[in-house]
Amino acid sequence: MDYTQRFDHPPERINTNSAKWDQLQKLFGTEDVLPLWVADMDFAAPESVQHALKKSAEHGVVGYSFQSEAYYHALQEWMKNRHGWEIEKDWVVFTPGVVTALNFAVQTFTEHGDQVVIQTPVYPPFYSVVTGHGREVVENPLQQQENGDYAMDLEQLEQALSGERVKLLILCSPHNPIGRVWSREELERVDALCEKYNVIVVSDEIHGDLVFEPNQHIPYAMLSEQAKNRSIICTAPSKTFNIAGLNTSNVIIPNPELRDAFALKINNFGVGHISQFGAAATEAAYTEGQEWLEQCMQYIRANMEYVQQYITEHLPEVSVNMPEATYLMWMDFRKLGMEQADLVSFLLHKARIALNDGRAFGTAGEGYMRLNVACSRRLLEEAMERLRGALEQWRTEGSPKAAEQVSSETNA
Repeated sequence: MDYTQRFDHPPERINTNSAKWDQLQKLFGTEDVLPLWVADMDFAAPESVQHALKKSAEHGVVGYSFQSEAYYHALQEWMKNRHGWEIEKDWVVFTPGVVTALNFAVQTFTEHGDQVVIQTPVYPPFYSVVTGHGREVVENPLQQQENGDYAMDLEQLEQALSGERVKLLILCSPHNPIGRVWSREELERVDALCEKYNVIVVSDEIHGDLVFEPNQHIPYAMLSEQAKNRSIICTAPSKTFNIAGLNTSNVIIPNPELRDAFALKINNFGVGHISQFGAAATEAAYTEGQEWLEQCMQYIRANMEYVQQYITEHLPEVSVNMPEATYLMWMDFRKLGMEQADLVSFLLHKARIALNDGRAFGTAGEGYMRLNVACSRRLLEEAMERLRGALEQWRTEGSPKAAEQVSSETNA
């Protein structure tokens, strides 16, 4: 089945209680912007998922439920076929979201005053799940290369992990917002360091299915026996199939001691389960959603290529690298020479596009914004045209930075 037309013409989301579309006035102070921010797709979920949800609703009884053998089988087959990882049913613990899992992991495996290492710039909840529970963030800033790509600073990582109060590393794999798929060599080095300093790894792998060839996502627990025994792997179908609203996550913990401790914590709060609808959708997605996902990834990749080409041809003040995974692009606006607050205002009120503020990802996000391209090409084209128009006006208004930029291009 060809889904291209459906991606080109996604459902109308206004007046559906969409956080992305219906909170523009509340969050950005205006409705006259194109929402290209929060990480959900504008696309309808696969037909198999829609059918499963309808079938469950049509039965009419929404009582207490448990996960069937078919659910576990679907999850196991997906992990094996897509990532080469053979997991056992008993390894799976349920949470209503990966951020929920991160919070409980911090509560379970650290004490008040302990330290947690994160690699910045990174998904904003990585900060709040640590500081919100009285723990301290230790940053391991990623290194930006001359070509704009990022790499782990492994020397600084060892310094960070060696602290006496460091108990946890929260790994973002693949990484949000920069879109890196960590290589085996990088992950093996992380594994060796965490073994050396007795640090547990909580790996957020929610974007693990959204990887572009020839890159390959490696579940952290597959690296070695020691990685398997000291890791909590957070997965979910939510980003993959655009079903985040169903609040369904599968946390995979091979080590029984870690798993029992984590399960005890979440069950004490009464959240160690997923809904009947979440289970039905997940089983259908993992069983029948492969074709939809492949075509969706092709569409997203084409959108990314369009953005990169458009920026190269028309927006010399902006740069962006092609991500290896996710449907998010990390846009560099530093050549504009604006303070971050001015940049945000410029994009909202001049370009009339709503992106994620780079500051939310840490101090390394100054001068950056995150763009979500999981939308129709038409919407993306409109956004690029708006940005081009705003920058053309900015140049004609005689900005010193703009003049310097034009001069630089003339002399190149």
